[in-house]
Amino acid sequence: MTGFYRDGFCRTGPDDIGLHTVCVKVTQEFLDFSVLDGNDLVTPRPEWGFPGLKPGDKWCVCVTRWKNALDHNRGAPVDLEATHASALEFVTLEELRAHALKT
Repeated sequence: MTGFYRDGFCRTGPDDIGLHTVCVKVTQEFLDFSVLDGNDLVTPRPEWGFPGLKPGDKWCVCVTRWKNALDHNRGAPVDLEATHASALEFVTLEELRAHALKT
């Protein structure tokens, strides 16, 4: 179950200092970049309710992490409908649309 609150939504609140507001379909490039950038999204962490991710999984990621990956040409495709509007405080709608999942 994704989302900071593990409720299936990319919503945020006062406890979510990482702002897990961007819903992505993770790619191997994004996962590799995240590991190299100090955020291992591959290894399961059951104590946090985190299953570990593999390419093709959808997950709510930190908006600044996604932007950093995007700036390094490693941004994962975005599910616009599942991404929280507050992500627009850090990225533009054009950036999100340019990387929207193709349906």
